[in-house]
Amino acid sequence: MLVDMHLHEKTFSLDSFLSLDEIVSIAKARGLDAICITDHDSMGLRQYCEEYSRKTGFPIFVGVEFFSLQGDITAWGIDTFPDHRVDAQEFIDHVNRNQGFCVSCHPFRKNMRGLEDKLREVKGLHGVEVLNGSTPMDLNRTALQYCRELGLKAIGASDAHVPQNVAKYVTWLPEKVDTLPDFIAQLHQCETRPAIWNGSSYDVLTTF
Repeated sequence: MLVDMHLHEKTFSLDSFLSLDEIVSIAKARGLDAICITDHDSMGLRQYCEEYSRKTGFPIFVGVEFFSLQGDITAWGIDTFPDHRVDAQEFIDHVNRNQGFCVSCHPFRKNMRGLEDKLREVKGLHGVEVLNGSTPMDLNRTALQYCRELGLKAIGASDAHVPQNVAKYVTWLPEKVDTLPDFIAQLHQCETRPAIWNGSSYDVLTTF
């Protein structure tokens, strides 16, 4: 299964230029099996995505990109989240109480929105974006080093806000799933690998 785990749709991520139609069209053209919508501090698109997914038969898993006091964290499996910025550990604990799954986004991008060395301090984080489509490759490699050191799941994600970046980087999982609970279960239980679009297909990687 190939899934882009970090995408922004323009209705609730005001810095995005992407409609859900565009995202799904590009994802299908590249052979993805699912996408994730992770808008900034919002899950407002959830109902629309559920309806769109049923209509098209294409899995769409809605999470959130939450801007904690230490940096951005994507999460799935929660129905609510704080309405203001809180410590990363508080948010991670909230996700774990709800049996969700959470990932440190672009931890070393130079935009003051990554956990950086706080990765070594927080407890209960599940994964790290080792390939983020808006992060230079040398900083992605730093994320990979931390991911390995900490024994976390390696995640690939485009973080797309414009069409040309959709599905640039994705995550490989061993089995196809259609529902959010099954997706979260597989993230917890199975190996994940990052993958890069090479112009015609995906290269699934263990290192880069």
